[in-house]
Amino acid sequence: MLAKPLVVHSLVVDAIKDWLRELLIQGTISNLAGTFDATNSQLTEISSQIGKTPERWNESVFEMIKGLSDTVILPLAGLILAVVMTLELINLVTERNNMAEIDTWIFFKWILKTTASILLVANCWNIVMGIFRAVQSIVTDATGYVSSEHLTDIKLDYIAVSLTMFELSEVLGLWLQSLVISLCSNVVSIVVFIIIYGRMFEIYLVTSMAPIPMATLTNNKWGNIGENYIRQIFALAFRAFLIIVCVAIYDLLVQGTIDISSATSIKIGLWQVLGYTVLVCFMMFKTDSIAKSIFNAH
Repeated sequence: MLAKPLVVHSLVVDAIKDWLRELLIQGTISNLAGTFDATNSQLTEISSQIGKTPERWNESVFEMIKGLSDTVILPLAGLILAVVMTLELINLVTERNNMAEIDTWIFFKWILKTTASILLVANCWNIVMGIFRAVQSIVTDATGYVSSEHLTDIKLDYIAVSLTMFELSEVLGLWLQSLVISLCSNVVSIVVFIIIYGRMFEIYLVTSMAPIPMATLTNNKWGNIGENYIRQIFALAFRAFLIIVCVAIYDLLVQGTIDISSATSIKIGLWQVLGYTVLVCFMMFKTDSIAKSIFNAH
């Protein structure tokens, strides 16, 4: 008589456990799907956004920055150019025995340098944008090494089937961890957004001041300002290439990361994926200092 209620009780408990397990499995897969979708979306956004030149990234912002540069910065650059070239002329005249010996060729040299400076200032935007266009063609070729789906090797259907064979406590642990990973991934997505859009903001800020450093480029004493500016432009442009390299490395690292043979291996794999994602974000931040160190820009 007592055995029958115990059997019924056991069946009810098992049914509740199965229901909870199914609920937690669905929640886990939903968390992971949202996590991987968000990560894929942001990393794919990198491939599409990073390959654009400043003109193509946002035409309205580009025209506004160019307008400010032409109307506000260019007149100031002209004044700086006049001062710099006047000092250049004085230096050329006085450097030979305090004007005791004056060769006429120094005036031709000064005229040549002044003409070159005027041409540089007048065409500074064409020069700067030409650098970005040249580097972006390299970046566009590099994006071919980045897949459009970065986590396709992680089969969520297989994970769901594997979870049905695990204990309720193991499934509960995976659900809690997937929830944490999902929240962390959302933070990572924000970081990726900041990196990509922050780089473009920096490009627009730096290019808006282009006429001023270009005005100093041909001067012996002030020329280091213009030279460092050109190096900084190259660093900003090639930073896009370094970011693409980071994403390409990430693609290779996450392939086959998750082993679905046990709950422990799934946990380890999921945290590895999150670790790789955080790492690639950190390295994308580092690309700024790496690019500047390569081109000796400061």
